[in-house]
Amino acid sequence: MRKDEEFISFAEGCTVRLRQIAFLMCRDWHLAQDLTQTTLTKVYIAWPRLTRRDTDPFFYARKVLLNTLLDHKRRPSTSELATDQLPEHPDSPDLTAARLTLLGALALLSPRDRAIVLLRHWEDHSVETTAEIVGVSTSVVKTQTARGLAILRAHLGEERMALFS
Repeated sequence: MRKDEEFISFAEGCTVRLRQIAFLMCRDWHLAQDLTQTTLTKVYIAWPRLTRRDTDPFFYARKVLLNTLLDHKRRPSTSELATDQLPEHPDSPDLTAARLTLLGALALLSPRDRAIVLLRHWEDHSVETTAEIVGVSTSVVKTQTARGLAILRAHLGEERMALFS
């Protein structure tokens, strides 16, 4: 019973952040919610093992989230197209437009490149940590980060890139 309480406390504390990360990766609030729920289910199943190993549950959850998204994108049934919609909690029109512009630019990246760029620059992780989360070498992280940022710069321009730094 105590382990369930620990998991509930963990889930309540990280659900919003996981959903935000999922949304930035997939650009669809509904899919982000589904990915978050699937991630929390998988973390719950692994919870006894995580607590025994003294593993950071959020680190594990973020890795599960990324793998769940990549698995979802590999399925042939994922032919749905996300549409540009205003966020659920709209801010000022300028900020909303800037967010939509950034989301459109992120959509140009492959799911793995998007995840790497977001982990490095949104979540502010080191190259080594990003490599561990994604399950690739540090050289792959460096290469794909450079490639992803080049695509974003080409699409957004240097002036707009400065707004998102």
